[in-house]
Amino acid sequence: MSTNTKYYSKQSIEATPDEFMLDLIEEASKNIANIVTHTDLDYSDRLSNLYNARIYLKREDLQPTRSYKIRGAYNLISSLNQAQRDLGIVTASAGNHAQGVALSAKKLKIKATIFMPITTQQQKINRVKYLGGEYISIKLVGNNFDECHELAIANCKQTSSIFIPPFDDDLIIAGQGTIAKEIYEDMNGIVDIVICPVGGGGLIAGVSSYFDQKGTNTEIIGVEPEGAAAMEQSIKNNKIITLETIDTFVDGAAVKKVGIKTFNIVKHLVKSILVIPVGKICSTMIELYQEDGIITEPAGALSVSCLDSIADSIKNKTVVCIISGGNNDLMRYPEIIKRSLAYEKTKS
Repeated sequence: MSTNTKYYSKQSIEATPDEFMLDLIEEASKNIANIVTHTDLDYSDRLSNLYNARIYLKREDLQPTRSYKIRGAYNLISSLNQAQRDLGIVTASAGNHAQGVALSAKKLKIKATIFMPITTQQQKINRVKYLGGEYISIKLVGNNFDECHELAIANCKQTSSIFIPPFDDDLIIAGQGTIAKEIYEDMNGIVDIVICPVGGGGLIAGVSSYFDQKGTNTEIIGVEPEGAAAMEQSIKNNKIITLETIDTFVDGAAVKKVGIKTFNIVKHLVKSILVIPVGKICSTMIELYQEDGIITEPAGALSVSCLDSIADSIKNKTVVCIISGGNNDLMRYPEIIKRSLAYEKTKS
């Protein structure tokens, strides 16, 4: 726990990564039940036939905020006592966590200040305003998430507000880990591989902890975009690496530095972190839209975009790809098409 920033998690998991997480996830599932949608687990005939596997899509794009981030945000914010709520809350986000905080603030009637990078797409800014209404104010600062995060922390110190981290917190991780509980129960525990997009690491930390503590043999695979592979580099070097520069196109997964707690869990429980070219991610977004009618944001397509890379190893297996979000601005499609075409040319 930071001595400078107020984090209100109930337990610390730094010593033993998964010691408390199963209980925290079970508790989180009850806490968020009236706010969060138990999202569909759709069987994909197209992808299953293409890869000779049984492939399901966990549709977190169908959440009220069109992203899984509401799970962690509401779980943590709802745990604050009244004195803490009266101080107000602050967060930093490239969009999806911001929406989760905004909706949580409105539901719980808490004033929230939300810092977003100046590069944030307008669609996400508009959604944050809509979901939070009169309870939130937005500050556009910094060229990327990490710069924005630093400025939000500074503001939090000045105002004595409560900072709501996007990923590196026990209750955030547990809330996001409720996805694993739903997958496990919907699949009756029978799933060979779960593929998670990775940004700061909250989602994959929660998912891997849950399946590990349930004693399954489920393999958890993480996927990062090329140009923002902070977790892959950190695991490779066995320490947290801060990237000097990042490609922010996959904004929902573009961080220079992963969390301390999330890194500690992932390095113990996750064997594979794959890095996928942004052009391939764009091609996957187009395919999901044209073939399946699914609108994803770049980070939302990460889990499906890696399937070509592991095609041989998933044959005849049951695979769940987490579609993490669907907040994509229509104005981005020309660039998505351009990047996809450039990538496809390199393959021909």
